[in-house]
Amino acid sequence: MYSTKAYAAASATSPLAPISIPRRDPGDRDVQIDILFCGICHSDLHSVRNEWSGVMPTTYPIVPGHEILGRVVKVGRAVTSHRPGDLVAVGCLVDSDRTCPQCRGGLENLCANAVFTFNGPDRHLGGVTYGGYSASIVVDEHFVLRVPANLDPAGAAPLLCAGITTWSPMRRFGVGKGQKVGIVGLGGLGHMGVKFAHAFGAHTVVFTTSPAKGEDARRLGADEVVDSRDAAAMQRHAGSLHFVLDTVSADHDLNAYLNLLAHDGTLTLVGAPEKPIPVSAFSLLFGRRRLAGSLIGGIAETQEMLDFCGARHHRRRRGDRDPAGERGLRAVAEVRREVPLLHRHGLAAARLKRGGPCRRVTGRRAAGRRPAPWPGAARPSPPSRAAAAGSPSGRANRRTGSRRAPRP
Repeated sequence: MYSTKAYAAASATSPLAPISIPRRDPGDRDVQIDILFCGICHSDLHSVRNEWSGVMPTTYPIVPGHEILGRVVKVGRAVTSHRPGDLVAVGCLVDSDRTCPQCRGGLENLCANAVFTFNGPDRHLGGVTYGGYSASIVVDEHFVLRVPANLDPAGAAPLLCAGITTWSPMRRFGVGKGQKVGIVGLGGLGHMGVKFAHAFGAHTVVFTTSPAKGEDARRLGADEVVDSRDAAAMQRHAGSLHFVLDTVSADHDLNAYLNLLAHDGTLTLVGAPEKPIPVSAFSLLFGRRRLAGSLIGGIAETQEMLDFCGARHHRRRRGDRDPAGERGLRAVAEVRREVPLLHRHGLAAARLKRGGPCRRVTGRRAAGRRPAPWPGAARPSPPSRAAAAGSPSGRANRRTGSRRAPRP
């Protein structure tokens, strides 16, 4: 066992503060990773505040973070898929029973005994697992993912939760060419939903209560942007959408979006509202519509998503200059209100210095600019046009429309 630096909250009201946490020594099938980047997910904030106490009560101290990018420094003697020096990723899961039907089917995320990257039962050291707001982590090789070498590590980190959360239901319900797809909310989840829907060839419509985000939505690949408070605009899309991805975790009217679906259409929830939301039976009965939910994804499909992003990035670098494709799968971070929130709650991103636990993905990623790894650090030089077409990044807005998305 060894100790590593981290940031933890001691209670639902206390700020995050430096702490030393234990990590197990790598076992035969373990991978030890030096953490380079960790995305800030709204789930981190929900968990720190114990806002999901009815489903996933928080055990304190809590070290959040489940969008981890790092470098392998040590592997166990039985590890075959990774070696020291590899760029790797860890998402929301670090273990499961691997014997249940879900695990055998590649759906570790649905395993009844799944262990989350933070605030899950630590089967090795006891207590709970500690996440990526730390300098180092040890994870079973099965839950360690390969990162394509051509992806920007900082930009790729949010794929490990926000990315797979939107990728998985779109793949499962066959989003693709010839379909009209709605994305409710344009934040951390929503912006990735827009990019993936566009990448899959669907006609993509963003529904938002913030019309000022229209320019960003179109730059990310949206074909249309609708103010969801405009009844006439909503009515023009009634009965026309094949699939709707709802990223909103604030209270909102699901029936308004169910009524946008064509017959046999599906509305999938990926946001997590704290309170139950009423659903009219008639919104489902008429049109034979479906209401579904989705929780992150399995390890194999998460790797598939990373490889997809790497492949698209490679093709663009070889000369695909299509303006829509050029935007690729890199997001504009929606953190204009989230960053002050993080500071108010003591999230250490603003205080990290070189040599600290890790660098957070916290800043707004505007066109042609990369945020400094931490406030006050030297800002990296702007990426090339090809590099700017990398993977999604960015986090959320506090008044969110998902675990990391703004209101619709």
